[in-house]
Amino acid sequence: MARIFSWAAQDSERLTTVAGLRGSKGRHGAFAQVTADTAAEAAAAEAAGIEMIVCRARSVAAVRQGSQRLFVTAALGFAEAVTDEEILRTAFKALTDGADAVITARRLPIVSLLASEDIPVMGHLGFVPRKSTWVGSVRAFGKTADEAVELYHRFRRLEEAGAFAVEAELVPAPLMAEISKRTGLVTVSLGSGPGAEVMFLFTSDICGETDRVPRHARRYGDLVRLHRQIDEERRAALTAFRDDVRNDGFPAAAETADMSETALEEFVSRIGN
Repeated sequence: MARIFSWAAQDSERLTTVAGLRGSKGRHGAFAQVTADTAAEAAAAEAAGIEMIVCRARSVAAVRQGSQRLFVTAALGFAEAVTDEEILRTAFKALTDGADAVITARRLPIVSLLASEDIPVMGHLGFVPRKSTWVGSVRAFGKTADEAVELYHRFRRLEEAGAFAVEAELVPAPLMAEISKRTGLVTVSLGSGPGAEVMFLFTSDICGETDRVPRHARRYGDLVRLHRQIDEERRAALTAFRDDVRNDGFPAAAETADMSETALEEFVSRIGN
């Protein structure tokens, strides 16, 4: 456990820090990272021994209600922060709300802008879902020699821009291992094999919250089944309520307040017919 001062100048404890992550370089799978946007999800992650989470910038305060110890990286949305000023404001708000770092897939000058303020920045390379039109489909990026060389140079430019870490998504595992050895960036693998310092999966995939699980993910739970049970129970309860109302079965005497006959007669007498 590391003792630090947060960006809000609060004496805090963290399961890891930027320095701790950098110190793990070369230790594959040294840390685990998941997603969280609620206090309950953050609390569950900490209880499970997870060290790192990613959340939306606007969710940092809620996440911190669930865990004060996780290393929290705030995702800077494309629409929420567009101009340089908005990006800086959003980043600093997330940090003062309790984030330890930010992640962005924006242009390199944005990374440099954030890094120039000593903000820990994580980049996003490989397959970037919101930019998938450029590669034409949902697929691994870097499977050909040309793509691999291009990706390697992107890693180098990202490091030169001031990032301390990178989320590498759907990069072929052998390529990820080779690049990770050749970069000072802390590498975070999302579907990019074991050759990175941090292993990352979405909580929704881990817990089985969707019918479809991506190829790179592994389902450890079955919340879809539980959600279906909840939906069925909700419909059954609402149906029973409506039937009781229709058949004069609700409300019953135990579910209403009563008054004495004397008080009722006096009321009627005083207001008349």
